[in-house]
Formats: sequence, C-alpha cells, structure tokens
Amino acid sequence: MDRDAPTNRARPTGPTGPAGTAGTTAGPPDPWEAIDRLHGWLTANRAHGGREGLLLRVLKLSEEVGEVAQAVIGATGQNPRKGVSHTWDDVRSELCDVMITAMVALRELAPDAREVFAEHLASVTDRSLRPDPSPGAEPAAGPPLSDAGP
Repeated sequence: MDRDAPTNRARPTGPTGPAGTAGTTAGPPDPWEAIDRLHGWLTANRAHGGREGLLLRVLKLSEEVGEVAQAVIGATGQNPRKGVSHTWDDVRSELCDVMITAMVALRELAPDAREVFAEHLASVTDRSLRPDPSPGAEPAAGPPLSDAGP
C-alpha cells in the first residue's frame, strides 16, 4: 500500500466542513443523522436501483470487511512480500468503515434503522449479559462456551 497514494473514497462535504458539520456542538453528533445523510447522498448517486442496488449495497459490506483483513495482515507483517504495510490505526479506520457501511445498508432495508438497531442491540445485550443461572439450575441448551475438550 502506497502511504502517499490518494484514496478513491468520495467524501461528501458541505459549506461548513466535512459532511456539512459545523463548529463545536454540545455533545457528540448523532451517528444516525449522519447515516441518513450518507444514505441520501449514496441513493442520489447510485448507478443501480431497486433490488440490484440493495444487493450491491449489502455486498459493499463484504468489500469493507476484506479491507479490515488486509489492514490486519499489513499491521502484523504477515505477508513477507509486503512486510508491515499498515498500522493499527488503519485497522481501526477500516473497522469504522465496516460499521458505517453496515449502518447504511440497514438504513436501506429499514427507514426506521435507528429503532431496529436499538431493539436488536437491547436484545443481544439482554441475552448476552444475563446473570448466570443460580447453582443447581439446568444449564442452557447448546454447545459449551469453552474450547476445552471432553
């Protein structure tokens, strides 16, 4: 990866800065407002609409995940031909791209993406962080959570 090479990523800008951001705000920006704006920009500038556009929007997520893998391989120097070609900051940046891309894809599928995500996150949090059962209670069905063998 050429560190000085320009990227091909379009970055929407507005009159007040990147993506129309203004100076300081009272709190962190609402990510879903930014996702709605990005979704609108992408929708207005897409080459394919309908079902094909939706499928391509979801496939974009696979591309971004591949970029995370590439950055991890580069940060660890796993490819002897390239050596250390990325940093862990690159990995973090690519992970953020995955999150943004997934949020935009969810927004494509659900105009109420904020609520859909909040409900799903609450459900996953509830089942994942549920207190362990009391002693003597039957264990939950499913495979054991450890890698220990029999």
